[in-house]
Amino acid sequence: MAILVDENTKVLIQGITGSFGGRHAQLSLDYGTQVVAGVTPGKGGQKFADAVPIYDTVAEAVAETGATVSAIFVPPPFAADAILEGVDAGLDLVVCITEGIPVIDMMKVRAAMAGTKTRLIGPNCPGIVTPGRGEKSHGGCRIGIAPGYIHQRGSVGVVSRSGTLTYEAVWQLSQLGLGQSTCVGIGGDPINGTSHLDCLKMFNDDPETEAIIMIGEIGGSAEEEAAAWAAENCGKPIAGFIAGATAPPGRRMGHAGAIISGGKGTAEAKKQALREAGIAVAETPAEMGATLAKALG
Repeated sequence: MAILVDENTKVLIQGITGSFGGRHAQLSLDYGTQVVAGVTPGKGGQKFADAVPIYDTVAEAVAETGATVSAIFVPPPFAADAILEGVDAGLDLVVCITEGIPVIDMMKVRAAMAGTKTRLIGPNCPGIVTPGRGEKSHGGCRIGIAPGYIHQRGSVGVVSRSGTLTYEAVWQLSQLGLGQSTCVGIGGDPINGTSHLDCLKMFNDDPETEAIIMIGEIGGSAEEEAAAWAAENCGKPIAGFIAGATAPPGRRMGHAGAIISGGKGTAEAKKQALREAGIAVAETPAEMGATLAKALG
């Protein structure tokens, strides 16, 4: 089954006529994703790649194509409004790739989304991939910027705050012959739409997912909260990795959410919380796949 998206998901892309959005729209099409619409205000009536209709608004695109998921490749000053346009159109899922959205904008987005049916992944994330079942995993659903060719269909769920570490974990799993059910990059910003805990709950309920890799980093308490829930509620093997062990306290490291403040959110504290919850912890990024394989026995 996978979680959130599958080969039947109809996707629209906000910002499809930009160079970045267009490049990744084409890669998603090549992967087999059902990209059914693009949205760029003022360019309605045109077509992307001579095949995908472009609309002026998300509401028009949804009404005409039945799209249920949006990928956002919109510059930071306009990305919050793009998210809310997807919410107003009643989308099930919005995946925001954009990096650099002001925190105050995301505070407003979170408040506006309260009580709506739309789930947000991101911002500042690589997106989501549910690998296909066919040759070279084609026929799946790739939304965002992840390299599709490294994925293969299987039963390991992956959730990560880091984009590049998501790819590293997926590649290691595929090299070990461990395919993935769904891979979710939730993004590294301090205010995002979907947490580790959200994904663990969905993976736990998904009959196709038999094991999980959870990748976190310094800052905040999301990993500890997810671990505490998993200890009580998840019977599936989990391997974890926490990035940022050598980061100095008080200094932001890469991701906007990766900062140790008041002695909280350190890598060692997070790793200890994972171990206490029965999660197998990889000490280096190179060991993520092997750590899960060992946990699987």
